Amino acid sequence: MSGDLRRRYLEEVVPALQREFAYDNPMQVPRLSKVVINIGLGEALQNAKALDAAVGDLAQITGQKPIVTRAKRSIAQFRLRTGNAIGVKVTLRGERMWDFFERLTRLALPRIRDFRGVPGRSFDGRGNYSLGLREQLAFPEIDYDRVDRLRGLEISFVTTARTDEEAKRLLQLLGMPFAG
Repeated sequence: MSGDLRRRYLEEVVPALQREFAYDNPMQVPRLSKVVINIGLGEALQNAKALDAAVGDLAQITGQKPIVTRAKRSIAQFRLRTGNAIGVKVTLRGERMWDFFERLTRLALPRIRDFRGVPGRSFDGRGNYSLGLREQLAFPEIDYDRVDRLRGLEISFVTTARTDEEAKRLLQLLGMPFAG
């Protein structure tokens, strides 16, 4: 399944972007370099099982073992100490990245209630795009009955594009459903 999207990128997206932005060299054409999926877990401080559940969910969604992210500094108001586990993240590259992108755009996003497309303004100015999902149930791999509680996740698409306009066009041609 994932070979399809990579093949489509090479055969259709690269020539289209090269024509549109007048690149001299095919190596100048922006490409997707990695996808980072992150779940922030404030409740992990009180509930140790929350971390295990999030690790399990993220491993099911991505097919890769997540790493636990830890607090870099202490914040007294949040009862947070340096080194406390406060989230999990996965960085996908290569085959798994293409596979995840395809499952996200074709299966997960259309399953979201009242879905009208992803916001088109969540670019960082350097050609990277971030997308937040309110719940992990959008992914078909997650079994609804085994979920202890809904967790949001943040997905960052890191591209080699120099501008947001180029990155948006790249993601659009790959099948990202932007709103409006």
